[in-house]
Amino acid sequence: MRNIILFLSVCFGFIGFSQELNCNIVVNALQTGNENLQVFKTLEKQLNEFVNNTTWTTKKHKSQERINCNMVISLTEFSGETFQGTLQVQSSRPVFGSSYSTPLYSFNDKDVTFRYLEFQDLTFNPNQFESNLVSVLAFHIYMILAIDADSFAENGGAPYYTQAQIITNYSQQDNFKGWKAADGLQSRFALIDNILSPTFKEYREVMYAYHINGLDKMSEDVKAGKEEIAAALLEFQAMNRRRPNSFVLRTFFDAKAGEIEQIFSEGPSVNIAKLKEALQKIAPTHSNKWRNIKF
Repeated sequence: MRNIILFLSVCFGFIGFSQELNCNIVVNALQTGNENLQVFKTLEKQLNEFVNNTTWTTKKHKSQERINCNMVISLTEFSGETFQGTLQVQSSRPVFGSSYSTPLYSFNDKDVTFRYLEFQDLTFNPNQFESNLVSVLAFHIYMILAIDADSFAENGGAPYYTQAQIITNYSQQDNFKGWKAADGLQSRFALIDNILSPTFKEYREVMYAYHINGLDKMSEDVKAGKEEIAAALLEFQAMNRRRPNSFVLRTFFDAKAGEIEQIFSEGPSVNIAKLKEALQKIAPTHSNKWRNIKF
């Protein structure tokens, strides 16, 4: 039933009815040496109000259905109205039949520069550049929405990925880093370009199968759920053969590696010899976790 509701709700554009996020935003200015300046406190307050009070989609959310997420802006330097730092973004979603929340999105945006004047209005226009600060936040919000939707319905995140790509395209005009192909293989541009590319089609397929057929079934049958998760993860092998150690694959395991280790290190046991071998190849940076898995 939730899949049907989700499908219907994402088909009507972006003029909204209710807020979708329960997002905690922290502005950490310790590295600037001036962390007690009022401007940082004002910025943090405005960002929390902006993100949590803006309507981003048409989907109606009850308060308990809001997506939980966190953003930490770590400022390294500022001069006048120009700020520079990094942004760590994380989101999660509940698992059916349990009190557990599974991590979905984990992204360290390493090159965030923006101009901000204390108390300036923060507004989002889906089709027009307003400021790099707003664009960066909106991009990650639509990535959060897209990945969350994909975890509930096949291709459920399509309209949100499209909006993230629109933001990427119109944000290139002001020469801030992260929006262009030339900005490297771990940028916002690279992330949305990879996810929407047929080369990485398994990413979204696994996102759906891992959660709906795996995690959400474990409250009814733990062993069957674990087997489904293993089968879903093995689908990454085809993607990895086409593009070994891809950025989008690393973002998946940045969010999921610890969870996968825990799932397959606890009973009931399933035969995952093939999975362990595959994980060593497709996510070698987490090899210490794969070695810890017992079966």
